[in-house]
Amino acid sequence: MRLPSMSQPFLLAPIAECPPGPPGAQVRLAVLGAPGVGKSAMIVRFLTKRFIGDYEPNTGNLYSRLVHLDGDDVAVQIQDTPGCIQVQEDCVQVLDSLSRCVKWAEGFLLVYSITDYSSYQSIQPLYQHIRKVHPDARTPIIIVGNKADLLHARQVQAKEGLQLANELGSLFLEISTSEDSQGVCDVFQYLCKEVSKLQHAGSTDRRRSSIIPRPKSPNMQDLKRRFKQALSSKVK
Repeated sequence: MRLPSMSQPFLLAPIAECPPGPPGAQVRLAVLGAPGVGKSAMIVRFLTKRFIGDYEPNTGNLYSRLVHLDGDDVAVQIQDTPGCIQVQEDCVQVLDSLSRCVKWAEGFLLVYSITDYSSYQSIQPLYQHIRKVHPDARTPIIIVGNKADLLHARQVQAKEGLQLANELGSLFLEISTSEDSQGVCDVFQYLCKEVSKLQHAGSTDRRRSSIIPRPKSPNMQDLKRRFKQALSSKVK
């Protein structure tokens, strides 16, 4: 069953934030991409199951909700970012606010529209910018080709998205936010799980590094042998 879309401009009412949870029980995600690729629509589709086609200009909203993940309720924070990037000769220019968002987030969705080739060209520079801030290759980044229902207006072939993702070592998929709410949910839930696994791995590493290794008890036979050697050398 498809949810009805709203063709008239619609200002989204704020999504209620989740109550604060214990430290470490939060997952921080950021959705990045060029203007008009459907970032806000994806986030709202995931959080409310509704599809809204038109938005006020994006000023960078932060959404926070409790999400049921593998039997647990996880506080997920999602930063929606304005399309404040410019790509010139494979170089991406980003606003300071976007750079701060990249530092804050733990997992990333890089979104382009299959109907806008220039939005596809912005993905690689954005990916490289994230890796400069997060050099740990385990930081999860998913590349998403949105608006897969608009095949008549396609400018980016699926094989191009897949090839780019393979080159960058990232996961890739095409979705239609307007027609496939489950596909959108799958993307966000997968990213949440990858961030959670990384958090658990990091906490385990910190616990291991905090454990002081127990000193080995001295080998009495070796001490006796050294003592005898020292006495014999003195006698000589």
